[in-house]
Amino acid sequence: MEQLLDGFATALTPTHLLLAAIGVLLGTAIGVLPGIGPAMAVALLLPVTYGMEPTGAFIMFAGIYYGGMFGGSTTSILLNTPGESAAVVAAFEGNPMARKGRGAQALAAAAIGHFTGGIIGTILIVLLAPFVAKHAVDIGAPDLFAVMVLAFIAVTSVLGASRIRGFASLLIGLTLGLVGLDEMTGQQRLTFGSLHLADGIDIVVVAVALFAVGEALWVAAHLRRKPFEPIPVGRPWLSKADLKRTWKPWLRGPVIGFPFGAIPAGGAEIPTFLSYVTEKRLSKHKDEFGKGAIEGVAGPESTASASAAGTLVTMLTLGLPTTAVAAVMLAAFQQYGIQPGPLLFQRESGLVWALIASLFIGLTLLLVLNLPLAPLWAKLLRIPRPYLYAGILFFASVGAYAVNADIFDLLLMFVIGLLGFGMRRYGLPVLPAIIGVILGPAAEQQMRRSLQLSDGSLTGLVNSPMAIIVYVVVVVILFFPLLKRFLPKPPAAAAEPEREKIDA
Repeated sequence: MEQLLDGFATALTPTHLLLAAIGVLLGTAIGVLPGIGPAMAVALLLPVTYGMEPTGAFIMFAGIYYGGMFGGSTTSILLNTPGESAAVVAAFEGNPMARKGRGAQALAAAAIGHFTGGIIGTILIVLLAPFVAKHAVDIGAPDLFAVMVLAFIAVTSVLGASRIRGFASLLIGLTLGLVGLDEMTGQQRLTFGSLHLADGIDIVVVAVALFAVGEALWVAAHLRRKPFEPIPVGRPWLSKADLKRTWKPWLRGPVIGFPFGAIPAGGAEIPTFLSYVTEKRLSKHKDEFGKGAIEGVAGPESTASASAAGTLVTMLTLGLPTTAVAAVMLAAFQQYGIQPGPLLFQRESGLVWALIASLFIGLTLLLVLNLPLAPLWAKLLRIPRPYLYAGILFFASVGAYAVNADIFDLLLMFVIGLLGFGMRRYGLPVLPAIIGVILGPAAEQQMRRSLQLSDGSLTGLVNSPMAIIVYVVVVVILFFPLLKRFLPKPPAAAAEPEREKIDA
């Protein structure tokens, strides 16, 4: 505790407070641009910090990290265009809320969710970092593969009206994830002889194409059929009913997000999807999901922020980056000649505790700066759609080009954007495709490692208690709707139609 107080003394100096505020504002502004997430923001600003002392640089990076995540959620909610992969789930309920004139409420739920999840996650860093790091080392390839299979099944089972369409979307995503060189054999897969595809398709290009380009084309196709009507911004505060529905998801988020952030299982993508599934299962307003349920914004956003805190645990204590941002921050540590790992808390205790203290400060600044701006951001929806979506396509193109500075990525983005338009036309949900692209290659690697360890025996996939438990959950999710048909209906449910007839 004394070390944390020393960290606050360092982080609360005027210079470091200014750097934290700059980081939060830059992160939010860059995160709002489609396709440019916190990882790219930190990478672009890395050269700027060459002349800075390490503590100030990392305090600014922490602000960029959380600001970028919230900025990605802003475009996800208002424009159905995630700024980065962890904000994908926010689009599913946040965008329908915005279309109903409740964009300000969705942004407020996201901002408070980020603050709550981040604060609880940072407290857990202080209390549980050694414990979490110790157990994260024991999680093997079979466990990680099982968790990823659970993410695939959970998402395809709850999104959209048809499971078949959900699995078809997942298959599209897994296929896109296969493009490139096989990491183990070096053979080309689905590259059609193109060197541009040898490195695979970047997730930023896919996410921007399926969401931004697909959405823009879909809107353009319907503009002449329906005259444009400005969407009302709505009240810039949460009602008592909203708070009653969101406080539990805000508190549940860290329980799901923090452990997943601490293990190398794909960053914030898996826990945000699982949080969405959990909130849908537990909600008393299941009929609102897909139409703008505020729980579907509050839970995943709190989860994403807590997952970001969990990511820092593994990066600081093991030197193991579990997300792209953590990888860039690891490079930044090495730039200053500092090697994260078990001895970091001893050798650079001042820097580490100042960084942890700055997380509390950055999250507070994020809430203070962005809650008043929620109605202002929501006014983006009042811009006429032709201009709005032309701007989205421009920034999406900039974001896709900035990934590798390759014109081929732009062409690829528009081709995949046409695929996204077709998916909307035929009712295929976009989210399973995104999670397939994100987690497909990682799931393949974990599966192959598990089979290598067991000399090709399938028992290698289920040789741990954790993997067995996860597969049992998968079976329950898959077959529960089928079993539900054969279960006897409760008397109350059976009597409901009779009551309706009487009322009629």
